[in-house]
Amino acid sequence: MIARLIGWSARNLVLVLIGTVFAVAAGVMSLRTLPLDAIPDLSDVQAIVYTEYPGQAPQVVEDQVTYPLTTAMLTVPKAKVVRGFSFFGVSFVYVIFEDGTDPYWGRSRVLEYLNAASSKLPAGVTPTLGPDATGVGWVYQYVVVAKERTLAELRSLQDWVVRFGASRAEGVAEVASVGGFVKQYNVVVDPNRLRAQGISLGKLRDAIRSSNADVGGRTVELSEFEFMVRGRGYIRSIADIENIVLKTSAGAPLRVRDVARVELGPDERRGLTEMNGEGEVAGGIVLQRFGANALNVIKGAKAKLAEVAKSLPAGTEILPVYDRSQLIDSAIETLRGTLVEESVVVSLVCIVFLLHVRSALVAILMLPVGILMAIAGMRALGLGANIMSLGGIAIAVGAMIDAAIVM
Repeated sequence: MIARLIGWSARNLVLVLIGTVFAVAAGVMSLRTLPLDAIPDLSDVQAIVYTEYPGQAPQVVEDQVTYPLTTAMLTVPKAKVVRGFSFFGVSFVYVIFEDGTDPYWGRSRVLEYLNAASSKLPAGVTPTLGPDATGVGWVYQYVVVAKERTLAELRSLQDWVVRFGASRAEGVAEVASVGGFVKQYNVVVDPNRLRAQGISLGKLRDAIRSSNADVGGRTVELSEFEFMVRGRGYIRSIADIENIVLKTSAGAPLRVRDVARVELGPDERRGLTEMNGEGEVAGGIVLQRFGANALNVIKGAKAKLAEVAKSLPAGTEILPVYDRSQLIDSAIETLRGTLVEESVVVSLVCIVFLLHVRSALVAILMLPVGILMAIAGMRALGLGANIMSLGGIAIAVGAMIDAAIVM
């Protein structure tokens, strides 16, 4: 078969040249759009379901949340493994699909089954589908620092300003906030006063929850003007909570401030973020989408963060703490240099030992053509350029030149 292929190629030189030109063009085009990363993505195709059940013990979370979700996910098409993990107030369910499954098709199937499983969960518990990232999607991390601001203020800047700016970059699946303190209103109850007034904690909680709402009405037309009727009730300050009425006794209202102390404090946290051991900081982690070009994602995130930094208060900076683009550039540059060195050495060896320039050129020209054809094949198969794929091409240079000489 090889002999017939060689004979056909010798008789149809024009077709062979045209095919070679198209192969080289495809390789050049693929080289420009080939995803770049330092390490290959060997993680499974998976979808993560995250559910909060505040204040509940792991056993309760397991029985009421994790078990119903896990059993529902077992019937998802192409799901080969379903794993459930229960922690204090939090449940994680990992749905791992068969190899080759389109990740977005799998996520849509999980969403369908989540709608059916949600009816089996406790009231107020809503499962959330995690970001469309992979196990190697952590490509960039930064911190927000300022000498004259507290950790709570820095975390607020991260959550409400910086995070949304970085999320706008192309290929970003999520920007996860880490470190600092999340602000919340804390209602510190005096149990003796509650008991004396005959009010339960549940009634206090329901009163605060029901008071945090706006009520919409109709419109009133007066003197050819139309006025909107609206009841404003959203909580905006500590005083708003303190003035919530719990009950009325003998015409006198009993307010929250009469049985509790309201203060602005941090939410409960189970970890912290430090920078170089010099103290706590607040920041964010940039996760790339499945199949995105890591180098382009990092460049885009940096550009968006640079835009956001201009609008931050004076003295506030955004500093990078992890940047995979440095590793990517270093790895790609090293392998690129290796390929060039190998090509030069192999070319010299061919010229010296064959002692015939035209014969040596036949073998030498196979190197760039073969490499470009390999890159075109990688792009068609959805593979990216990384240490393993480019290292394989570097190793195959010797085999390609041997085949060219033999043929």
